[in-house]
Amino acid sequence: METQELTTVDTATELGLLPEEFERITEILGRVPNFTELSIFSVMWSEHCSYKNSIVWLKTLPKEGPHMLAKAGEENAGLVDIGDGLGCAFKIESHNHPSALEPYQGAATGVGGINRDIFTMGARPIAQLNSLRFGDIHHPRTQWLIKGVVKGIGDYGNAFGIPTVGGEVFFDECYQVNPLVNAMSAGIVKAGETVSATSYGVGNPVYIVGSATGKDGIHGAAFASKDITEDSVNDLPAVQVGDPFQEKLLLEATLEVIKTGAVIGMQDMGAAGIICSNSEMSAKGQHGMRIDLDRVPTRQANMKPYEILLSESQERMLIVVQKGREADVEAVFEKWDLNCAIIGEVTDTRRLEYYMHGELVADVPADDLVLGGGAPVYYREYKEPAYFAEYQKFRIEDVAEPEDLREVAQHLLSHPNIASKRWVTNQYDSMVGTANMTTNRPADAAVVAVKGTNKAIALTVDCNSRYVNADPYKGCAIAVAEAARNITCAGGEPSAITNCLNFGNPYLPEVYWQFVNAIKGMGDACLKFQTPVTGGNVSFYNQSPDGGSVFPTPTIGMLGILPDASNLMTLDFKAEGDYIYLIGESRNDIASSQYLASYHKVKASPAPYFDLDEEYATHQVLKHLIRAKLIVSAHDVADGGLYVALAESAMAGNLGFAIDTDSEIRKDAFLFGEAQGRIVVSVKPDAQEAFVEVLAASGTEFSLLGVVTKNGFVVDEELYDTVGHAKQVFDQVFHDILGE
Repeated sequence: METQELTTVDTATELGLLPEEFERITEILGRVPNFTELSIFSVMWSEHCSYKNSIVWLKTLPKEGPHMLAKAGEENAGLVDIGDGLGCAFKIESHNHPSALEPYQGAATGVGGINRDIFTMGARPIAQLNSLRFGDIHHPRTQWLIKGVVKGIGDYGNAFGIPTVGGEVFFDECYQVNPLVNAMSAGIVKAGETVSATSYGVGNPVYIVGSATGKDGIHGAAFASKDITEDSVNDLPAVQVGDPFQEKLLLEATLEVIKTGAVIGMQDMGAAGIICSNSEMSAKGQHGMRIDLDRVPTRQANMKPYEILLSESQERMLIVVQKGREADVEAVFEKWDLNCAIIGEVTDTRRLEYYMHGELVADVPADDLVLGGGAPVYYREYKEPAYFAEYQKFRIEDVAEPEDLREVAQHLLSHPNIASKRWVTNQYDSMVGTANMTTNRPADAAVVAVKGTNKAIALTVDCNSRYVNADPYKGCAIAVAEAARNITCAGGEPSAITNCLNFGNPYLPEVYWQFVNAIKGMGDACLKFQTPVTGGNVSFYNQSPDGGSVFPTPTIGMLGILPDASNLMTLDFKAEGDYIYLIGESRNDIASSQYLASYHKVKASPAPYFDLDEEYATHQVLKHLIRAKLIVSAHDVADGGLYVALAESAMAGNLGFAIDTDSEIRKDAFLFGEAQGRIVVSVKPDAQEAFVEVLAASGTEFSLLGVVTKNGFVVDEELYDTVGHAKQVFDQVFHDILGE
């Protein structure tokens, strides 16, 4: 390594390391690192790979549950037992920074990466979802971003052949510079047929398979671990380029090679590329590797060692194979016309030794690179932001109730945060694979059949970041509760979650306070709903050059199970004359509602009413009602309040409603407030008596709102809208703004 240039603390700083981290690296190696070695540490010790600023709090989250087949963080994705000898692998991850610079490729490769996390475990992906956040939809840059992101997701997912079954899109000016693009995938695998991301067995060959390695994505993990600034355009090489057709070949080859029984361990190459896969697999298996970088298939000539190691070129896997089974493995990849090259072997040194044309170019200990090993762990300072106390001072009495609530209703149905996302979803193939049960029968969660069984899985992504900003503890607990509510409304049993934690700069005490309290809220809610955290992703540094952070956005991806798929419950009203009930209690509360934020332009208010115990009890009653066939629709009251929930159920069934408000509650709060724990259900007249008996016996608050009608949206005998006009407005918002 004498020919390698030695580094200084200035080099380390340029690579995103702290001066004290450079000193620690020097101690670990017993010498000054060369540039290749320092580059290795810079990506592996970045927040994106090491979770150095978050792991202390992530460890407090509940991770144990009766259905867990893999411990949180131990594999590429969470793994949950869904019965009948099957497991569901699922995970959500962010691709925020790449999407901010190059929205099409940033979003597309986010989809590719999350699906590889699923099939590298041996599971076949069957569904994907996404959670997207943008700035002002009328701003030209936002329109460029949303068009690129949606097209990237659609083009990659559609070509790859996995249906996009659900998601959310939210707009607020805080995301103007830094959009959020979170991608989730779920797959099914037979129990006992999974593959672990590990490496052992001295002399076992190490393969790289899939696409050739290029210069795209170099230092991508480090790029994702710093603020977006005006100079970020210079980081475009840190944005990867995807090929969904290559990924489809890799999927089939991967699942086939697993069946040979020759695979010891396997991991996809995502953040930090080869070095991440080498180090994490070696550390887990308590072995080392000797790698010849000149044997890695490359796209460009004369790539430097650090470029090969850190490249985040897509559609690649690292596989450790039983010695003597090379021919079996190579035959599979030759069949699928994919690169398959031996680049090294497993050693017993617990070190990673990298050679280039016979010269040792880097020698680092595997354990010291990884989370849970020698990667740094920090306890960051945090303090309550000044705005938090100000938000608590809000009083509903200070907001004048509008004279014309029909105008408010029109405003909400035409707001981009509430209006139909058809412009987005029509670009996604939701039916490929013929397993999606909610393409034409909308439900609060996506429900996907598990072929060969009578069961289905329910999937949702949820987070109202306005609530989390107002109160991180309560807001994040609400995100978990809403996800569970959506799963329950669709007929499922909440099972487990994955999370994507999008926050600002962790070195800012006020931002870190948001993070800490969100984790606490998530933990308490997950314990209540018995939905352990299976893993996920932390994305810090989501903020603009002026220092303004995005809303704290801990996106919750939840998996639910329908043991009997016939219990699927949809949200659409079914027939004229059915009774409409509200389960849960309306409150004199408009805090943090879309109504307050966009109609009254009031941003400073606390999170809405929420009681975790009440919420849980309501869910249990709803499960009983669904299984007893006592209701024919269920839809939770969420963004936009009760009126929007009623309108959505009516429009989905092409029907109307006539309801009466509660004279003891302000009418705007009754219709547009977002107090939590409420569900709109419809009941057949012949089931009404049994329905009322169940609710009365449960002690859960409920009330008769009115009836399903043939057409109009009628409130207190006043016509607010017709179903035809409402659907026209609701469906056209995105098309009118973004074009066809």
